[in-house]
Amino acid sequence: MVPRSSRCRCCENQRVTDAPISALPSSHPLADGRTAGSALVRALRGDRPETLPVWFMRQAGRSLPEYRELRVGTAMLDACLDPAMASEITLQPVRRHGVDAGIFFSDIVVPIKLAGVDVEIVPGRGPVLGSPIRTSADVDALQDLDPASLAPISEAVSRTVAELGSTPLIGFAGAPFTLAAYLVEGGPSKDHIRARTLMHSDPETWSRLLGWAAEVSGTFLRAQVLAGASAAQLFDSWVGSLSRADYVEHVAPHSAQALSHVADLGVPRIHFGVGSGEVLRDMTTLGDDTAGPRVDAVGVDWRLPLDQAVERVGTGVTVQGNIDPAMLAAPWEVLEAHVRDVVRRGGAARAHVVNLGHGVPPETDPTVLTRVVELVHGLGSGAGDGAAA
Repeated sequence: MVPRSSRCRCCENQRVTDAPISALPSSHPLADGRTAGSALVRALRGDRPETLPVWFMRQAGRSLPEYRELRVGTAMLDACLDPAMASEITLQPVRRHGVDAGIFFSDIVVPIKLAGVDVEIVPGRGPVLGSPIRTSADVDALQDLDPASLAPISEAVSRTVAELGSTPLIGFAGAPFTLAAYLVEGGPSKDHIRARTLMHSDPETWSRLLGWAAEVSGTFLRAQVLAGASAAQLFDSWVGSLSRADYVEHVAPHSAQALSHVADLGVPRIHFGVGSGEVLRDMTTLGDDTAGPRVDAVGVDWRLPLDQAVERVGTGVTVQGNIDPAMLAAPWEVLEAHVRDVVRRGGAARAHVVNLGHGVPPETDPTVLTRVVELVHGLGSGAGDGAAA
């Protein structure tokens, strides 16, 4: 990895598509051409390929019986740090569903665990910390993430990319606010009141905490890209708990900091948040509305129709989404009509990557996902009002 001290920061405000691909290793799938012409990469860069690309958040594992069989006796974070297992789990949905991308199997708390934070994923609850981070002294005690600790991640990505061939792999990381919410709350929370309280009661400590989280996430994301990921997604699970003013002032600059770690690598960048309708435009500009889009694609959850999302973010950015995960359990005719409507509305954007508005529910019938992929691939490029007719 390139050390932080030597990484060029002059391109932090630059569109990622303008960054030089030569910054990638020559063996990278984008640099050697394996994935450069894929439907996903083309769509993320603003093209409309002949076939609409589709993948699903949380497709790696979750609903697949082969995943559950493989995971027997292995804790979640142990699976994430086992290169062979993480690679196999990443590949399973690509083989089964024929999706247009793999999403790397990991968890947003993996990098903070590797940085020394006492965190475990409790089944049925989620990430739980041994000791929450709530004071200036707690932030002072946080350690930098040693790039050498990411060797299992790099190995898992390399293994996966070697198997995927021309199918791109998407790397991902948790956004600084979502990581900070877990760190301050000590675990999952409905309203993130402790985190939001710290934001206002001690903004200096808050800023240092998010700065630390941004460096950890950015380092984690960069390791995946250098090892072969062809796109990078920053995932802000809890951004919907914020007001627009708080997001712009206290969060967006740190998300920009995290994404800046891959800016010089020239890979497409996706920004996704749950409940993000009120800050959707700010997530594309990373809080600087004068700069225009500073990511290549913005993910939209199921609450906001895609054509309305395009009205908010403009036509300079690709949209990703936004099939309602609840529809996956509906009768096929209901789900099919919904998918067609999503594709039609996505025609308002410069390009569209079909996805869910959040992750695959664990109880989803895998055959339904395969059927959705086949439907989307049969709808053409999705451009224009008649795309879903």
